[in-house]
Amino acid sequence: MAMVTASAATLLMTGCQPGGDAAGAAGSPSGVPTKAGGSSSSAPTSAASRPAGSASATAQDPSSGSSSPAAKTCSVTDLKASMHQAAVRPPGTGIGAVVVEFTNVSGKPCVVQGHPTVAGAGNGSPQRNGPLKVTPTGSASAVRVAPAGKAWTKLTFVQVQGEADGYCASGSEPVTYPTLVVGIPGAGAHQVALEDGSLAECDNKVTVTAVSATKPS
Repeated sequence: MAMVTASAATLLMTGCQPGGDAAGAAGSPSGVPTKAGGSSSSAPTSAASRPAGSASATAQDPSSGSSSPAAKTCSVTDLKASMHQAAVRPPGTGIGAVVVEFTNVSGKPCVVQGHPTVAGAGNGSPQRNGPLKVTPTGSASAVRVAPAGKAWTKLTFVQVQGEADGYCASGSEPVTYPTLVVGIPGAGAHQVALEDGSLAECDNKVTVTAVSATKPS
């Protein structure tokens, strides 16, 4: 009887030792922070499966080509927009295509993602917006914009033809807008004027590229 009691006590002490079978069955403690900001018990989630505005979102860093720490979605006040004629434009006598540049004027990195919306501001007033029908091109991915960094999108319009006021090949009348209102998903609408000319377009249509860390031509 004494030998049975001693054996049972030995087994109980072995199960309580670090590295014993009981400790091994329990596994590592859950919830231990990892470099990706998750826990040791779950695999990291890819940036593509996370919304750009989530606290744990990551984005491709164009300078290093590697994933960067989490950054919030850019707000409308984080970005300053400017617009100039594109080098590559469809044939015609109008502007044809423009590049919109967004500069991060905040002190922290933020993320932009998606295809912009575009509207013409009638008489320069956002309250008199004329939304254009947008055709998106290319796939959208999250772009991490560092402080003073930039992201771009290209807008290509149905070109005005002919001289003077020109004409539209479709038979519609050309429309001129002093400014455009360009909206980025989650990052607000930005009213922007063309730096080098006036924008005239036909048919109220525009083809847009996704916001990118690479400047389009």
